[in-house]
Amino acid sequence: MQAYIARRMLQIVPVLVLATIGMFLMVYFLPGDPAANLMGEEIMSATPEQIADFRQRHGLDKPFPVQYATWVMNALQGDLGRSFRNREPVRDSIAARLPITLELAIFSTLIAILIGVPCGIVSAVKRGSILDMVTTSFSVGWVALPNFWFAIMLVMVFAVWLQWVPVAGFVPLAQDPFANLKGMLLPSFALGSHYAAVLARQTRSAMLEVLEQDYVRTARAKGLRELRVILIHSLRNALIPIVTVLGLHLGRVLGGTVIIETIFSIPGMGSFVVASINGRDYVAAQGAIVVLILGVQISNLLTDIMYAYVDPRIRYV
Repeated sequence: MQAYIARRMLQIVPVLVLATIGMFLMVYFLPGDPAANLMGEEIMSATPEQIADFRQRHGLDKPFPVQYATWVMNALQGDLGRSFRNREPVRDSIAARLPITLELAIFSTLIAILIGVPCGIVSAVKRGSILDMVTTSFSVGWVALPNFWFAIMLVMVFAVWLQWVPVAGFVPLAQDPFANLKGMLLPSFALGSHYAAVLARQTRSAMLEVLEQDYVRTARAKGLRELRVILIHSLRNALIPIVTVLGLHLGRVLGGTVIIETIFSIPGMGSFVVASINGRDYVAAQGAIVVLILGVQISNLLTDIMYAYVDPRIRYV
């Protein structure tokens, strides 16, 4: 297992290299001059000398390979640069926002599990029934529902009309746990409910295949309780595709919280990337995107490792 984990960690390196090169190329070839744009906002009549000084101080006057190599060498030492706007280290800004996005990812994953897995199990056990048709139809329709529209509807109903939860904003967990959970409920449900529908479909398909196996019929013939047959003998052997969907969900949440965090004014990684791009703070955007890419890769690695614990027949060498 240790050798497999080491190989997978090495495989992350070329992914990060290609991703960072592509990211730098997009920034490098964007129309306009970042220095002129930023200086034009800070100083209404910035002179060419001031713009040239800004480019020199931030290394924007150097060729692309030199800029990229300098950034990589600094990043390997934990230095992701300083923000163009507030001159704060990007590393510190990410450290303050990453736990918020991780909290959102964990809560949404729990919601997806609590809704999707039971619905998939019931749909498979009651195959062909009205309950199965309703659950299946609901899952298909929910997958097609846009996340941003559903998030806006949640805000309209539960925050504006009923006023059960705050409209937007974030309270740190250490400051007020109850207010934190109250504020994270709607964004977590907006993210988790979509993947709950996907998880329900996958759980149903996996359970239907397992329920037809001989060992399930043998367990029933022995007189075991139906709940034990379903949860112990069936669900455990159907966990591989379920774990796969959960791993993909966690990775997509880490990399795709932009819309949800923007709608609910959550100061996480997604809103940080949006604010950095809108403010032409490319150093901050580059550092945040690299961290998100690394998070997705680690999520995929953890998913592969979970396979060995879910199914003892899987062995990594």
